[in-house]
This record gives sequence, C-alpha cells and structure tokens, in this order.
Amino acid sequence: MPELRKDPILGRWIIISKERRKRPTDFPVEVSTGIGGFCPLCPGNESSTPPEVLAFRDGSLPANGPGWNVRVVPNKFPALIIEGNLSKEGIGLYDRMNGIGAHEVIVESPNHDHNFADFIPVEMALVFKAYKERIIDLEKDQRFRYVMVFKNHGRAAGASLEHSHSQLIALPILPRMIVSELEGAKSHYKYKERCIFCDIIRQELQQKERVVCENDRFITIMPFAPRTPFEMWILPKRHSSSFYFQDDDEIHALAELFSESLQRLCNCIPNVPYNYVLHTDPLRSGGLEYYHWHFEIVPTLTSIAGFEWGSGFYINPMPPEEAAQFLRESLTIP
Repeated sequence: MPELRKDPILGRWIIISKERRKRPTDFPVEVSTGIGGFCPLCPGNESSTPPEVLAFRDGSLPANGPGWNVRVVPNKFPALIIEGNLSKEGIGLYDRMNGIGAHEVIVESPNHDHNFADFIPVEMALVFKAYKERIIDLEKDQRFRYVMVFKNHGRAAGASLEHSHSQLIALPILPRMIVSELEGAKSHYKYKERCIFCDIIRQELQQKERVVCENDRFITIMPFAPRTPFEMWILPKRHSSSFYFQDDDEIHALAELFSESLQRLCNCIPNVPYNYVLHTDPLRSGGLEYYHWHFEIVPTLTSIAGFEWGSGFYINPMPPEEAAQFLRESLTIP
C-alpha cells in the first residue's frame, strides 16, 4: 500500500508509491556523448570568463591564466547583478526591488573530463574551501542576506556545460525554502529545547535503516520523506548552523564522506544526473542553536508533473530504506 510521509522539518508530505517501486537499473539515464566545442572553463581560455575573484594555484602563477586547481569567476550571464542599490518599493499590493546580488561560477577542476564524483577527497576539499572563502567574503556586503551554493550535474539536472562546476548566488532576501526550514527547526527547538537535525541524526544512528555511510564527523542519510529516489543528506554530527565555521580538518572529513556518498550513488546508477544544494544559516546569524547546516543531494530520476505542481506533494516510487540498502551494498570502501 502507498504511504504518506511527513517531513518533520518542513511539514511537507511525500507519497511513497510502493506499487511503483523500482530497482536502480529501472531508472533511465541519458548518457552524455562527450562531444562538445569550445569550453570557456578550460585552462587557456581564461579570457573568455570575467576576471576571477578567487583561485587556488600552485606557486605564484599570475591571475587569470593557466595553472589553477580551482577557479571562481562571476557568471557571464548572471541571474542578479552586483552593482546598484536595492531600491525597495511597494506597488499597491505588490513589492519590488532591484535584482541586486552576486552570481559566481566555481570551476572545480582544470580537467574538462574530470567527473566530480571521481574527485579524490583532497580535490573535493579544495572546492568546499572555495565555497567557504566566497561566503565569508560576500558576508561583508550588507545588502546580502543569504548565499545559495548549488551544483547541477548532467543535462537532465540543468547543467549547460559539461566541465565540472558549481555555482553560488548571493541574495538580498532569504529563500522561501530556507525560511521554512528555519521556522520548522525553531518550532521544534521551542518545544523540545533540542535541534531537530541533531535528533534526526541520533535516531538514524540508532535505527540504521536510512544510514548510507558515515565517518567520525559526518553522516550521510536518506531522509524519512525523500522527494526523489536516492535523495541523500550529508550532515555534521557535531551541531553547527554555519558551513563556513568548519575548519580544514572538518572540510577534509566532509570531502571524504561526500566522495564516498557520490561514488556509491554513481556505482548504483551510472551517469546519474543530480543536483546538490548547501543549506546553511543566513549571513551574520552568529550561530543558531536550533539550525544545522547540511548538503542535500537530489538525483533527477523522476518527473515533476501536474499533480506535483498542483498539490505540492512529491511522488517517490522507492522507499528510502530500500534505497539506502542499495547504496550500502553498492560499493566496498577499503
């Protein structure tokens, strides 16, 4: 029988349609041909992008040239622009402001064909360090209230370039998803005087049904009410509301588990398209007792159609307990 499951943080209902259940091999995945033309993100083509705002290089090589390991540049076609004032105004019932923000591209490797899931932890840690440094820098701009970091991998997940990259957008308002998370987490804290994410981690470690993998500092779980098959959350075991408070050792431990989690997913479903999003607290929050930063990895394996748009419900054909078991069995880590 199908199940209705409620997300304990957002209050969002998910339909687990067991009658539609599938195995990992039942999900069709579009395989990229790898055929492409000019790539503006490759070494030697730095003049094709706006000047870099951050780069990690070996030695003292000059900026905006080859020799980088990770490079961050403004998006050439930004969703929001950094110059100008917010100029908020009301138009009758409606509110409007200028589209002020920052939109940047994190080029994760100089190697055009290097798949993010195949990065070794030290390479992945450098990408996460770039996220941290850019958030800390953008926090200085008082116009911005939140920095959204995300990655689209695969054409079905919205990637327009094959070269491995992620993006960040600094926003002058809080995204509705983050507001809902903050409100749900704060409501739980007022009642229980505990962080709901910490409670989830404790329960998942006890039950083990939805745990994919873990190390000393981080855990990867399937949420109880996942939107899609194989949705994963990666959370620090130690309570922390801000991603950019992590030190180098914590970032490396995150990279180790993130790498293992993606390897398990890609071993289970080769060439899987996915998105991941960093959920962290608003800028200048000063640390929140009730909120817990985390990454959400959401494979693009199901379609959003009329029922989902009309109801706000997602239909997931695979219970997370089964998906977690597939991932646990998909890879042997030495």
